Amino acid sequence: MPKILIIEDEAAIRRVLVKILSEENDTYQVEEAEDGLEGVDKIKKDDFDLVLCDIKMPKMDGVEVLEAVKKMKPEIPIVMISGHGDLDTAVNTMRLGAFDYISKPPDLNRLLNTVRNALDRKELVLENKLLKKKVSKNFEMIGDSKAISRIKEMIEKVAPTDARVLITGSNGTGKELVAHWLHQKSDRSNGPMIEVNCAAIPSELIESELFGHVKGAFTSAVKDRSGKFEAANQGTIFLDEIGDMSLSAQAKVLRALQESRIQRVGSDKDIKVDVRVIAATNKDLKKEIEAGKFREDLYHRLAVILIQVPALNERREDIPLLIDHFTEKIASEHGTAKKVFTDKAIKLLQDYDWTGNIRELRNVIERLIILGEIEVTENDVKLFASKL
Repeated sequence: MPKILIIEDEAAIRRVLVKILSEENDTYQVEEAEDGLEGVDKIKKDDFDLVLCDIKMPKMDGVEVLEAVKKMKPEIPIVMISGHGDLDTAVNTMRLGAFDYISKPPDLNRLLNTVRNALDRKELVLENKLLKKKVSKNFEMIGDSKAISRIKEMIEKVAPTDARVLITGSNGTGKELVAHWLHQKSDRSNGPMIEVNCAAIPSELIESELFGHVKGAFTSAVKDRSGKFEAANQGTIFLDEIGDMSLSAQAKVLRALQESRIQRVGSDKDIKVDVRVIAATNKDLKKEIEAGKFREDLYHRLAVILIQVPALNERREDIPLLIDHFTEKIASEHGTAKKVFTDKAIKLLQDYDWTGNIRELRNVIERLIILGEIEVTENDVKLFASKL
C-alpha cells in the first residue's frame, strides 16, 4: 500500500489533497504534517513512498525539507507544491532533486498524473537497487564455512558505505573477489571499478599510472595522460598488492586520501576526485612498516575496515562446493558435459595441502576434467593431480 506524506501549513490545501488522493485510490495511505519540522520528523521515523511538500512554510521551508530528505532518504520522490510567486523556486528545486512541482490550487489531472509517475519511479529505483546488490557470476564467492559467512556478512554491512577497506590474505585466496563484491554491492556500482596491480608496474612508472602525467613530464611523456584515479572518479579504485608500492607513490596516495585531490606528474594543478579506495596485499604490512618499507600513516588511512581472507586449508569444508562450481564453469567454457567427482576423489582433494589456495584448486579441477573420464575417481586424482 503506497504511503504518502503531505507537508503543508494551510489546512484547506491539505484537506483538498487528501480528498483527491483518497478518491483516486483507496489504497493510498495518506498522512499529514503542518510544517517542515514535523514533516522531516515523520520521515525520520517512518518510510514513505512519496512526499508532497509546500515551499513556503514556517519553521522550515520546503527547500530545507527537500535538502534534509535527500540526505536522509534520497530514494523518496518529493513533489513540491508552489504558489504563483514560488514558481521560480519550484523550478530550482528540480535541480536540487525534486521529482516535480504542482501549482496551487492543484489541478486534479496534473496532480494525479504526477503522483502516479512518482510512485512508479520509486518502484523502479528500488528494483534497480536490488539488481545492484546481485553480484555478477564472474565474481561469485563460493562457500558456506564460518570464515566465508563472516566475510559475506561484513561485506553486506560495509559495501553501502564509502569506508576504505584493506583486504589481506595469501595469494590465490580470492582477495579480488572480495573487492568486486564490495564494489558491486555499493551505491557506486554504476560507476567504474578500476584495478591496479601495484606489483606489476615498475616503481618509476607507478605514479604516472595512478595519477597521470602532463606532456614533457619525462622523456616518453609525449602528451597529457590521465591516470587511474581520474578513471575511477565516482567509482572505486582497487589497489592490489599495495605492499609493493614505492614510498614515493605511497606519499601521493596518502595525499589523495586526505584531500580527495591529485596532481598529475609534472603538474602543480590540483584535480578533485571522488573515489572509494579498496586495497589488498599478501604481505604483513605491520612488518613492512617496521622495516621502513610502508608508511604507517597510509596503513591507518587504508585499514578503516580490515578483511582477512582465509587460506583454502582453513576452509576445507567449502572444497566440495568449489569443486562443483568449477566443474560446471569449466564444462561450460569447454562446451563439454559436466563431469562427476566420486566421494573418494573429493575426500582426497579435501585432504591435499593447498599452498596455492583456490587458484591452485581451480587449475587441478580443470586438469582432471580434461584428462579424466566422465566420472572422476580417486585414481584419476592420484594420476593427474600433481603432488597428490
